Amino acid sequence: MKLLKTKNLKYMNKVFKRSFSLSILLFAGALSAQVTEKLPDTQVEPNAINIEESSISKNDTVNNFTKIKLDGIAAVVGDYVILESDIEKTLIDLKNQGASTADVTRCGLLGKLMEDRLYAHQAVQDSILVSDDEVNATGDHQLQQLVGQIGSMEKVLSYYNKEDEASFREDLYKINKLRMLSEKMQNKIVSEIEITPEEVRQFFNKIPEDERPIFGAELEIAQIVKEPKASAEEKQKVIDQLNEIRADIIENGASFNVKAILYSQDPGSKSKGGFYSMTRETPFIKEFKDVAFSLREGEISEPFETDFGFHIILVEKIRGRELDLRHILISPEISQAELDKAKKELDSIRQGVMDGKFTFAEAALNFSDEKETKYDGGLLRNPSDFSSRFELTKMEPSLYNQVRNIKDNEISHPILENDPRGGGPKYKIMKITNRFDEHVANFSQDYIKIQELALREKQFKAIKKWMEEHIEDTYISVNAVNRSCNFANNWIKE
Repeated sequence: MKLLKTKNLKYMNKVFKRSFSLSILLFAGALSAQVTEKLPDTQVEPNAINIEESSISKNDTVNNFTKIKLDGIAAVVGDYVILESDIEKTLIDLKNQGASTADVTRCGLLGKLMEDRLYAHQAVQDSILVSDDEVNATGDHQLQQLVGQIGSMEKVLSYYNKEDEASFREDLYKINKLRMLSEKMQNKIVSEIEITPEEVRQFFNKIPEDERPIFGAELEIAQIVKEPKASAEEKQKVIDQLNEIRADIIENGASFNVKAILYSQDPGSKSKGGFYSMTRETPFIKEFKDVAFSLREGEISEPFETDFGFHIILVEKIRGRELDLRHILISPEISQAELDKAKKELDSIRQGVMDGKFTFAEAALNFSDEKETKYDGGLLRNPSDFSSRFELTKMEPSLYNQVRNIKDNEISHPILENDPRGGGPKYKIMKITNRFDEHVANFSQDYIKIQELALREKQFKAIKKWMEEHIEDTYISVNAVNRSCNFANNWIKE
């Protein structure tokens, strides 16, 4: 992840090197969502595999080409067993995902697998729940991706050397359940950690001046949006369609899951049968949450409208303050006449700004249809840190393509855009309000970024402390071969 460049990575590596457990996407035997070339089958005869010297660190006192039995137990953490084959499978998964494995060691992988299982074990002890529907929905999505990439379910089963779809789904379930438990436990550990301005200042001051990060060129971007409105007739068509779907489910026992896959226009949940798990704090639009939390378990809502279109919701499970639900979103068609009208309005607004009748910020406040930006002069917020800056090298391709040719003090012509979150098409005009050249980190200018780095360091320390405490309190066993590893955590209890 290219978060920052540094003159000298030595200092920042000390901060983030061991946050491997927080960020890298590993889980034993996991199935890569990105299928590239055909990988070797790890379940080969004889039941041993050669691990090259390059994949073993200097601290791993295992000779080159040492035979490791695939079915041997590498370690036990609480209720979880890690096989030697899990380590090799994880390395293959990393390569399959396109990740660099140059610095990945066998002992490092085992340590990561042990961390994941300690999180999952403690999540069970703390009664942290992951619903079967949530796990199965994730597996369904993965299978759909794999079928789309490889061509058919038969080819997927052959590719992964699985006898049938049922056993493949069972493996996926175990993998995803462990990963989700691990993630929820980690989130619980760091969820309430906050950082004060004084802590941010201390963090920045302790970085040697010649090792401070260099932040890339950044832009501040503002926009004015016109969202064409669907006619009353088009809206009624959608309401009628949703009512027909709802009636078919209630009266004829049709599957909400299947209906969502067939008809929903929500890209975030369509492939999962409309499934979401949410609480009151989940960042969904207010109207959606109000309806969801007004329903009883098993109840399907009447069609209702949000900025994205019209929805119906089925609440599948209520667990205290958390809901498992499915929904179907359908957006009314927007006529070409309404699109042309929106484009003409933006042309007029653009000309008004250029003629000096009002500023771009004033025009955003008075004319923009986008509530999230109009009260801030049309200024876009970066979803990664909610700052107003977008680093060029990390900007989403669609946004980059929209602004790359806009010069200073210039306003783009109307740009047609389909909202990737759902909802109908819209037009917008855009302006670069500020540019920041590549520069060494400055405390006042880059406070948001420095704050994020400081928070990560504090979270890492909290994770480390949690690890130390729970390793001490949990049953852990490491086999003789792996006891020579120089683990980041104290897995080898004295």
